[in-house]
Amino acid sequence: MKLYIGADHNGFELKKLLSETLSKDGYEIIDKGDTELRPDDDFPQFAEQAVRALLGSDDPDAKAILICGSGQGMCMAANRFKGIRASVIWEADEARAARNDDDSNVLCLPARSLSNEEAGHIVETWLATPFAGAARFKRRIKELDELGD
Repeated sequence: MKLYIGADHNGFELKKLLSETLSKDGYEIIDKGDTELRPDDDFPQFAEQAVRALLGSDDPDAKAILICGSGQGMCMAANRFKGIRASVIWEADEARAARNDDDSNVLCLPARSLSNEEAGHIVETWLATPFAGAARFKRRIKELDELGD
């Protein structure tokens, strides 16, 4: 599975750690920036790069992980793109619900609020949880995709 990953300066170190761990676990990691720690960088560009790559991916199971200080900015940026269901997740039960119920395809992590261990557990849970595919969940996703038309 391809995983597109991006982070601003607040999430830079966590991105490096998760990239290494996930790569060892067999995921294909595609780093969408930042490539070096720059305290004055801005999160929207990294969210856009990761999301555009995800939307254009040839891997139907591909997902993205975005990291900033609160997770909120990355989530707001990602959700501006049709077909993206980005979720800010701060604990494993929310990760499970976001995948199971809403087929979340972008995980946004709040680097300032999570330990490396907590972040790893959230990512592991999010990646391991399949979409339930219930009719009501599919209907709601379709409604989301029709918003703004």
